[in-house]
Amino acid sequence: MKVAVAVFPGSNCDHDAYHALKHVVGCDAAFVWHKAGDLGGADAVILPGGFSYGDYLRTGAIARFSPIMARVVEFAAAGGPVLGICNGFQVLLEAGLLPGGMRRNRGLRFICEQVHLRVERTGTPFTGRARAGQVLRMPIAHGEGNYYADPATLERLEGDGRVVFRYAAPDGTIDERWNVNGSTAAIAGISNAQGNVVGLMPHPERACEAALGSADGRVVLESLVEACAAARGGAARTAAGGGGAAAREGTARTGAR
Repeated sequence: MKVAVAVFPGSNCDHDAYHALKHVVGCDAAFVWHKAGDLGGADAVILPGGFSYGDYLRTGAIARFSPIMARVVEFAAAGGPVLGICNGFQVLLEAGLLPGGMRRNRGLRFICEQVHLRVERTGTPFTGRARAGQVLRMPIAHGEGNYYADPATLERLEGDGRVVFRYAAPDGTIDERWNVNGSTAAIAGISNAQGNVVGLMPHPERACEAALGSADGRVVLESLVEACAAARGGAARTAAGGGGAAAREGTARTGAR
């Protein structure tokens, strides 16, 4: 299994993702530069955290126009699994692969701390090994992680079961006191309609080893390994058929700033 880790000018979690994928869960990880014309035959794509292009204009707004993103959009449309972490989530929003937008954190301060996430959806390539209602502990590190969606978009996300993670208390209770950045409906991560594109603000790649304070992030990456293995097995059994479902979000990105 090969995972492409996109690298934009300003990315600073690309090596974290590479290490977690290659040395912790045993994937064949490879960096893909933002100007690359292809994904190198990858089975999955990770858009890592950081400050792509210095977060000028809006977080993720310039990275969305990088040449590699055209390939990511095509890959997602063919059903390929794509995970956006922190700044990668912001890039997915700007690219229209996920709906909604990001605002400054409530309190207008950068937040770097451990948070608790409740798993809301298990039917994605990144949560297949999780249990509905399971609480995971991971770190966040962002200044603009306050997810916003207008009422119609939020109703669609909730109704279609596309909220993947919510900020929660350690016991899994949804309480506004634990919604550290003020995100709409305590949303920490969402998926597209098909479930193959997921964005989340917390960092699973920074929570894959006990020495880092939590190994809960392994659930996300090991789910990806399992999903890709299953997809390869299915492809081998049905080599003559089938195409992937479209992944691009049909509605325009809502204004967040």
